[in-house]
Amino acid sequence: MINNMYYNFNFKNEKEIYSTIGKNIRYYRKLYSLNNKELTQESLAEIANVSTSLIGNLESKKTYQGISIYNLYKISCILEVPIEKFFIDRH
Repeated sequence: MINNMYYNFNFKNEKEIYSTIGKNIRYYRKLYSLNNKELTQESLAEIANVSTSLIGNLESKKTYQGISIYNLYKISCILEVPIEKFFIDRH
């Protein structure tokens, strides 16, 4: 069954998608830290079994970094956020 919630995914290019994903990783990591114990980039990377530079580059506004669906899925599970929420542009 498909959720009735409507999502607007109007991305201009690949860079914009990865930028939105990175902003949301940072947002949900910080939110997780408010509600649970602090989750740094380093600790998120360690739990997800990815490099700290991957998390840092994704969250950076200056760096263009791609991510595999599998790694994004692992991050979404750790942060307890449905994977589709990482694609929502919050401006």
